[in-house]
Amino acid sequence: MREPRTALARATHGAGALLGNIWRRLRRGPADMAAAATVAWLPAAILIFVAQVACEYGMVRVVSETGGPKGKDYCILYNPQWAHLPHDLGKASLLQLRDWTASMLCSPSDLPAKGFSNQIPLVTRGNCTFYEKVRLAQGSGARGLLIVSKETLVPPGGNKTQYEEIGIPVALLSHKDMVDIFKSFGRAVRAALYAPNEPLLDYNMVIIFIMAVGTVALGGYWAGSRDVRKRYMKHKRDDGPEKQEDEAVDVTPVMTCVFVVMCCSMLVLLYYFYDHLVYVIIGIFCLASSTGLYSCLLPLVQKLPFGKCRVRDNNLPYFHKRPQVRMLLLALFCVAVSVVWGIFRNEDQWAWILQDALGIAFCLYMLKTIRLPTFKACTLLLLVLFIYDVFFVFITPFLTKSGNSIMVEVATGPTDSATHEKLPMVLKVPRLNTSPLALCDRPFSLLGFGDILVPGLLVAYCHRFDIQVQSSRIYFVACTIAYGIGLLVTFMALALMQRGQPALLYLVPCTLTTSGALALWRRELGMFWTGSGFAKDLPHPSWAPATAQGPQPPKESEATLSQQPLGEAQIMPVMPAEQPPELAEPKDVAVVSTQELTGPPAAPGPQPCSQLAWLLHAPRTTYIPVP
Repeated sequence: MREPRTALARATHGAGALLGNIWRRLRRGPADMAAAATVAWLPAAILIFVAQVACEYGMVRVVSETGGPKGKDYCILYNPQWAHLPHDLGKASLLQLRDWTASMLCSPSDLPAKGFSNQIPLVTRGNCTFYEKVRLAQGSGARGLLIVSKETLVPPGGNKTQYEEIGIPVALLSHKDMVDIFKSFGRAVRAALYAPNEPLLDYNMVIIFIMAVGTVALGGYWAGSRDVRKRYMKHKRDDGPEKQEDEAVDVTPVMTCVFVVMCCSMLVLLYYFYDHLVYVIIGIFCLASSTGLYSCLLPLVQKLPFGKCRVRDNNLPYFHKRPQVRMLLLALFCVAVSVVWGIFRNEDQWAWILQDALGIAFCLYMLKTIRLPTFKACTLLLLVLFIYDVFFVFITPFLTKSGNSIMVEVATGPTDSATHEKLPMVLKVPRLNTSPLALCDRPFSLLGFGDILVPGLLVAYCHRFDIQVQSSRIYFVACTIAYGIGLLVTFMALALMQRGQPALLYLVPCTLTTSGALALWRRELGMFWTGSGFAKDLPHPSWAPATAQGPQPPKESEATLSQQPLGEAQIMPVMPAEQPPELAEPKDVAVVSTQELTGPPAAPGPQPCSQLAWLLHAPRTTYIPVP
């Protein structure tokens, strides 16, 4: 998400005002206790309001007095409780900007002999309060005050009496911007202070929404379909190395706990050793994203009619399997894309497109590879990461010296980082609005991979459960829609609070509640919770021909015998090479009897296709009717 536009001091100031208001109401008597209770359960809304009036971003337009280069905007942080700034640049006064940074402006002796009449002085931050500086500047005729800071910009605060006394605007300007001003325009410059309006949401949120929901939906659908197809094709021989798919990894409770501990440790290490570990993360991302891109493009390349020739016999690692030339070219292409991004990753104009493409491919690969076997495992993983996300966004500001969130600081990159590198484990889209305030915020909106992968694993589980119980993908569609709604709620919270949001705070309740409520409504909560609706082998696939009467449950004798393990040696000798099992006619299944299956071994030679079709298609667990 975007970098927070509010500081911890603003939230603390707002919380104090809120508690003081509630306490005064309680002292007035029982008549106001209801109003106090109403206010108490909405602290977030009050904090939002207080934060918006306590500190805002503004702009200073700088132009040369000698008619040099075109004017340029610089970001400032001001407190509108001192004095408001006009929203329109045309209504702002263009005044002389005077460099007085050699002085702290903490005593009358720091003032120039002729004062600051109709000027905006630049003074250095430190040694005294903001009020003392602005009081002296206002008394000497200044029309505004810019305080230059080499540290992180904080809101210039004061109390109510001081706010009423001061009538000129006071703002903080970074030292880097001050150096750029005098380097670009010289010493004779004029400046105008203004605060343009900014839209609550940027249009890039639409792009992020489409990418996130599309990745979750496609990844969940692919994971479920791949898992089911793999169950049907388990008896099919496949000697080609390029046709072998990666095995899915089932997540256990122990793996969940270890994963969360590793996430916490890595996040804290990144917070304290960011400049050293960021390059390790970039290297891991290049390797993992190229693997994910290869996995995503492999099914498409396999359908190409050319490049099927194989490399010659050799003793080299991997190449001794004689892979196809087109697979080697695909691997080189994926590595090349990852390397190009790694070299030009800081190009803001187009590198974000490569990063998003590699990130989506990585997320799809992870959704296909990692599998949650039960809804119980889904609930455990999502709830633990829910607590993890909320803690590192909302609680850690009270534990750090700077008052910044560890999660937001790491995701957006520390402001004091010497490398100025950013973590690539996010989807990023540049801001599309033309507001000058884009200079103050990060120029990109961000969405972490965890906000896609964690709910996406639940969506993939819902799709696999849909196929197992033949529920027309109702769980998959409902969970995907719930994810989209949760993401919209996240964007709304971002627009209202104007600070980075833990997306799992909204995504986890939406997806978990929707999935559980749907299972409860369909009276399948028990199967959904334990995953007992999953079969070792499945009934007829959706592409197999069906009888006119539709699918029928097997008889008791068939269900009993179907649970007996059938080895590959019993099936393969009688399989005609030219006829796949799904071509067997359903009407032949009825003629297979229990005695035929349990009798003596069949005579050598070709066997009827009806027996083979029954062996491959018969369910091996109890039939589960769909309500």
